[in-house]
Amino acid sequence: MNTKTFGWKRSAPWVVGVSFFALIIILWEAAGHNDSAVTTVMPPPSEFLAMVIESDFRVGLGSQAASLDEAVLATFGRVFAGMGLAFVAALITGTLIGLSRYATWCISPVLYVLAPIAPIAWIPLAIVVFGINNATAVFIVFMGVYFILTIGTLAEIRRVPEEYLTVSGNLGASKWQRWVWVILPSILPGVFTLLRTNFIAAWMAVLVAEMVGMRDGLGAIIMMGRNLFNNELIMFGMLIIGVSGFVVDRILAFIGQRILWWRV
Repeated sequence: MNTKTFGWKRSAPWVVGVSFFALIIILWEAAGHNDSAVTTVMPPPSEFLAMVIESDFRVGLGSQAASLDEAVLATFGRVFAGMGLAFVAALITGTLIGLSRYATWCISPVLYVLAPIAPIAWIPLAIVVFGINNATAVFIVFMGVYFILTIGTLAEIRRVPEEYLTVSGNLGASKWQRWVWVILPSILPGVFTLLRTNFIAAWMAVLVAEMVGMRDGLGAIIMMGRNLFNNELIMFGMLIIGVSGFVVDRILAFIGQRILWWRV
């Protein structure tokens, strides 16, 4: 295989994907210039982007207006904090269950009873406990991914080859040493992949939390547009949410490829 063919195979998905996305934008713009009924509800990018540029990339009214980068960073901080806490908590829970049968008997029933509860259902309780602030959004993200990660962690533990444990035991490793040096490195790539695949759930959870009375964040932009009956602001918020979600997914993919380098 020559270098040119190899380069095309690597770049082809991006070229095709970007071209198709550009085609959608062109058709959307064309519909907008034809005064289509659809664009009354969904104004084309040229309209809502012009609105944001005219407002100097600030969203909101008066003293409560915030810059776009502040809204993006606020949402990023909440979703990464919630996902990070859920990731660590899932590993700790898996460790307890893996090392102690008593922990298994105590934790497993609670885990499987709470797991089916949707993250949105926790919002009223979170508001009562934490109020309307960052802690509420982080908690909702945490509840959105913790149970899935924990169940996935237990499944990954069961998939660790028995011969790994046998060999490490024959070499004199204690139960704790086998966990730290054999089981944990074996399950980390799988658990992190599960975290990435469930990022969408965490992303939706933080946006819903931000829509419930919070003054900043990407979810708050959507609610502001709704309250002002401003479809251009709503469409702009949806665009930024999509692009930001894509960026976060790429960041997670980079972390998985560069940090968890030993994965198969």
